[in-house]
Amino acid sequence: MRTTLPILAALSLSHCLNDLIQSLLPAIYPILKRDLSLDFAEIGIITLVFQITASLLQPLVGIATDKKPQPYSLAIGMICSLVGLLLLSRAHTLGLVLIAAAIIGTGSSIFHPESSRVARAASGGRFGFAQSFFQVGGNTGQAIGPLLAAIVIAPYGQSAIAWFAIVAFAGMAILAWVGRWYAAHLGERRKLPTNPAPLTRKQWIAIAILLVLVFSKNFYMASLQSFYTFYLIERFHLSIQDSQLYLFVFMFAIAAGTFFGGPIGDRFGRVGVIWISIVGVLPFSLALPFANFAWTIVLTGVIGFVMASSFPAILVYAQELAPGRVGMIGGLFFGFAFGTGGLGAALLGILADHTSLDFVYRLCSILPAIGVLMLAMPKRDDVAQTAH
Repeated sequence: MRTTLPILAALSLSHCLNDLIQSLLPAIYPILKRDLSLDFAEIGIITLVFQITASLLQPLVGIATDKKPQPYSLAIGMICSLVGLLLLSRAHTLGLVLIAAAIIGTGSSIFHPESSRVARAASGGRFGFAQSFFQVGGNTGQAIGPLLAAIVIAPYGQSAIAWFAIVAFAGMAILAWVGRWYAAHLGERRKLPTNPAPLTRKQWIAIAILLVLVFSKNFYMASLQSFYTFYLIERFHLSIQDSQLYLFVFMFAIAAGTFFGGPIGDRFGRVGVIWISIVGVLPFSLALPFANFAWTIVLTGVIGFVMASSFPAILVYAQELAPGRVGMIGGLFFGFAFGTGGLGAALLGILADHTSLDFVYRLCSILPAIGVLMLAMPKRDDVAQTAH
């Protein structure tokens, strides 16, 4: 079976457009904080609502589509993102912002599990490459979002968010085409078995360890993605636009790390990639709170690159542990990533209000140490025997 590159490219591009829309929300936090007189706790609650909406629904969507795949649900997810985007452009109270964030989160919950499944179907057996190719589109969109927010939204105000509706319409068109291909692909595979064997205790232990690693990664990344612009403004006296540009640099580093993580895992083994990307970032995270401006930019770039390389490897490794449950695993891990990121943003926002952002970054710097839990991972051969 050959890798279907046009479908992977379409999925990556649509993931870019989807996550570009979603990244506009944190990118305009400084504007919302200024215009709506919000504190850091309220900023964290906005992130929490978005991430929890996405995380709670994603495993359910994944389980449902494992039983009955829905090729055209991808375009429906993009429609939800469009509605949330338009509401966000007109949301001048915290309540409306929260509703808009929830709708955008719903779009994410529909998009990610099924698109991850389609990426695996188009992989031709190059699972790590396919997941990285798919995910780097999302990371690229997350990187471009703050840049476009600095260029378009910062000068013209919150209402300029509505101009990005064209991005959602483009995504719908691409995903409708992908849906047609996937519907045909499903027609060719209807005779394959659809009832996977129950997961064993060792499989669940391995999946649980991987989820804890996702927690440590995303809780720490939430401190950067949600509060990095404020940190730069407060500590180094940057303008809103300049801080958004450096957020773009950080998000671009995440995209690069995601792109390389999957293929490296395909070639050299996923466990090694996971080890290096989680524990290996610890020296850089410990140094970050004490760095000057130039080193802050360098260190956050390294942290973003190294940490992001883990997720494709973690996701594909988990899918290998639970064959026949691609949607469930995709929904569980994407949902858990969103949920822990949202919970982290909310808790860290409250903590920042009562202490300082400097304290938050010093506290979060030790989170990558949780990666030593990989020592408790069941032996690969034992888990592999139970997965077949």
